[in-house]
Amino acid sequence: MQPGASGPLRGIRVTDLTRAVSGPFCTMMLADLGAEVIKVEPPVGDLPRFSGPFTKDDTVRGFGGLFGSINRNKLGIVLDLTTPADREKLLKLIDTSDVVVENYRSGVMERWGLSYEALHERNPRLVYASIRGFGDPRTGRSPYVDWPAYDVIAQAMGGLISMTGPSEAEAVRAGPTIGDLYPSALSAIGILAAVLHARNTGEGQMVDVAMVDSIVSLCETAVYRYSYTGAVSRPTGNSHPQLVPFDIYPTKDGKCAIAAPTDNHWKVLCEVIGRPELAGDERTSTNGSRVANTGIVQQAIARWTAERTTDEIARQLGGRVPVGPVNDAADLFEDPHLRARDMLVAVDQPGGGRPVVVPNCPIRFTATPSGVYRRPPLLGEHTEEVLAALDGEVPPADPPEGDGRRSGQSPPV
Repeated sequence: MQPGASGPLRGIRVTDLTRAVSGPFCTMMLADLGAEVIKVEPPVGDLPRFSGPFTKDDTVRGFGGLFGSINRNKLGIVLDLTTPADREKLLKLIDTSDVVVENYRSGVMERWGLSYEALHERNPRLVYASIRGFGDPRTGRSPYVDWPAYDVIAQAMGGLISMTGPSEAEAVRAGPTIGDLYPSALSAIGILAAVLHARNTGEGQMVDVAMVDSIVSLCETAVYRYSYTGAVSRPTGNSHPQLVPFDIYPTKDGKCAIAAPTDNHWKVLCEVIGRPELAGDERTSTNGSRVANTGIVQQAIARWTAERTTDEIARQLGGRVPVGPVNDAADLFEDPHLRARDMLVAVDQPGGGRPVVVPNCPIRFTATPSGVYRRPPLLGEHTEEVLAALDGEVPPADPPEGDGRRSGQSPPV
């Protein structure tokens, strides 16, 4: 881990009222970029905090793998927002914040007296961000505004599942929780834009991202195809309806991806697989003709890849034709690209257990490095420290063990 926060968002304070996956992933991105993120949890903790998995030598079990992966780089405090006293403490924190992020169902914050309007009146520069299944009524009231939503709901209603899978008869949810994570990324972009506006004008505002809306924007190809032609996009397996070759092919020891839809890449590929005549064949010489005669193309490539290992194929095509192995999780830990880019980072664990590995921040800067510098907080680990700082008291001299800050480094609040 890095010794401390050094990203370009240093100096930005985020009050994090999120839970589960979509909200915490958004605030994790901001923390990776250097923002000071203070995660506020109820006394029982965030929903996935204790759900696991846990390593065998984790005797503390203060947080499981899902919580740990998306809550690094944050300070953690406990407030019971059902009580007036703790709501007042939260308001004092929000008064010092640039951003507040929440992903409660519509109406929850209003019942606590913590609506956007109330917070904006107290702190006019505040950027208030919400992530909900169907958005916030302030930017467009959905008939489903009161419906709860999870990743699979967003993928289904946003159109992703209808065009994912091996065939039209078998609908398949995308493996990663895209219905959570893509809205998170869009929300982070919106927050940064709103913070810039607030810095320039003094005017804060609400940033509203609906999970379903986000997936619709991700499925832009399905929308424009239907608009242009009336055709409804259906699952095509691993192939592409408009680009050939663009697929996953079997190898002697696994699978690999090959994409050569351009004339130049197609010509090189034909030479490498020993079928140079296909580059001049009228049935396969252009991308359009290959789309119409995809069977000829797929058979020729699959016959060649099946006789070679994935590594052999990568060495023959690498740098000449777009190619890549189909990696599983174990392969990622051995991938030289990820090692060179420091994309997997070992994060300290409380209690002295062995570090666990999570993906590093993929957004890189030359002057203000992003990255992981603090392990996820134990439940309420920084409550005393944060609240004391808000009251003008001196925070604890030494950070808790495993906090990730260097001895003598200035306190984070």
